[in-house]
Amino acid sequence: MKITLDTRFTGSLGPVTLRDAVAQLKAQDLACSVAPDSVERKVSVFADCVTRGFTPLRSEIMAACYVAERDATTEAFDRGLITEGELKQQYLDLDRRFLA
Repeated sequence: MKITLDTRFTGSLGPVTLRDAVAQLKAQDLACSVAPDSVERKVSVFADCVTRGFTPLRSEIMAACYVAERDATTEAFDRGLITEGELKQQYLDLDRRFLA
């Protein structure tokens, strides 16, 4: 299925097109912004998973998991819950788990 701006899906308030959803977000200034390095990492993990023979869906799940775990680790460090050494070790463990 090809997804376009006219693709219809069920939103929290009922059926809506992707175009309408984007317009509603822009009207409320709720556009999602993601740091470019986060997108690059996710794309890198996704491409690596596909290259290793995983299905696109599984690759997307693995890439999302990688980014979520990395974000959670960064947040734990920012809140003072882990040390810088633990942060670096968890990053290495994530890279080894998903990118090796």
